Amino acid sequence: MNGATTKTGTSYQSGLGNYFSTEALPGALPKGQNSPQKAPYGLYAEGVSGSAFTVPRTESRQTWCYRIRPTAKAPPYTSLENPNWLTPASGDANASPNQMRWDPLPLPDAPTDLIAGMQSYAICGDAHHQTGIGIHLYAANQSMTDRFFHNGDGEMLFVPQQGRLTLHTELGILDAAPGEIAVVPRGIKFRAELPEGPSRGYVCENYGLPLRLPELGPIGTNGLASPRDFLTPHAAFEDRTGTFELVFKFDGGFWTTEVDRSPLDVVAWHGTHVPYKYDLANFMAIGTVSVDHPDPSIFTVLTSPSPDPGTANVDFVIFPPRWMVAEHTFRPPWFHRNVMNEFMGLVEGVYDAKADGFAPGGASLHNCMVGHGPDAATFEAASNATLAPEKIDGTLAFMLETRYVLRPTPFARDTPLLQADYQDCWADLKDSFDPTRR
Repeated sequence: MNGATTKTGTSYQSGLGNYFSTEALPGALPKGQNSPQKAPYGLYAEGVSGSAFTVPRTESRQTWCYRIRPTAKAPPYTSLENPNWLTPASGDANASPNQMRWDPLPLPDAPTDLIAGMQSYAICGDAHHQTGIGIHLYAANQSMTDRFFHNGDGEMLFVPQQGRLTLHTELGILDAAPGEIAVVPRGIKFRAELPEGPSRGYVCENYGLPLRLPELGPIGTNGLASPRDFLTPHAAFEDRTGTFELVFKFDGGFWTTEVDRSPLDVVAWHGTHVPYKYDLANFMAIGTVSVDHPDPSIFTVLTSPSPDPGTANVDFVIFPPRWMVAEHTFRPPWFHRNVMNEFMGLVEGVYDAKADGFAPGGASLHNCMVGHGPDAATFEAASNATLAPEKIDGTLAFMLETRYVLRPTPFARDTPLLQADYQDCWADLKDSFDPTRR
């Protein structure tokens, strides 16, 4: 995250970047203490903890908010049905060893906001035990004006594919266009506007440790995503009264209540548990300048670590425009099986491992130790291509990679969007083995 987006200076390193502080009215931030006897402007001080109090400082996610009214003042929640957005325990869905690919999720005809337009595709781990992720696609055509949402199960990584997504959060406004991402931390309230009309995209709901930048190891100090390019919002509050719906996702279920004031009433805040955005065009892609392939982990933008080093709860990996210059090398992604489980999406263009069938807005799933790789047409073309320097341009694919087996939801298994003939893309691979020819 970038301290330059805040109105006051930074102090210590934490999480993705620095400690942030910002105020929408001059002097709204108390000086010298977090909870003075009387906060400025008649505001209430309220702490938001995204991590345990006693974790190491580099892991701490804590924010102090100075708001018009504390969130404790709200009527009781009642249960809300939301059958398309699922968070089952690990035994509630069936994993599949088959390669799976889906056509894009259609845009809705009836008025549908972001929360109603969320459709779950694959889930691993368990939100109750704070492990794993949920992977969802959204298709919406209506802004959330008087409806708000907060997620008690995990943080949410948004990857818009069609149409900008403007997230009005408690701590300020994030505007994410296709080619950018936005992250809303666990528990932070927001509403979503669609300034360009009907919109579609992907969401990773992370139940594990918060996303952060991966370690660079031998890459050194520069490369991949730079902390300076992550942007956090200025404080921006709504002083609105009326009748508003507040939806809460809690332990896999959905709850709703009515409040008489907009919950986005934070006038000032400081801390590290904050929303942020990132333009994927700023990613510094690294590749081989000699022969062969580096591992796709060099394309990791953000990671949520697991207890076992090297096996992430989830990695967010991108395949952006880049130069290919390797000599005597099959350049597209190679055939492979992996202990990690891979869910892919495509924001724009063509993915370089597939000649057709993988459309922007579509998705694919290859679970652990399931063989996959380039289709027959891509393999044939790449095997016989003239290996001159080549720019892969006009494309942006991404992968959510997790150590836990991804279980497709009933919708994902049964929808006509699932391509029944996906495996046919490898059917024309030829047996070319000849023991008499080297």
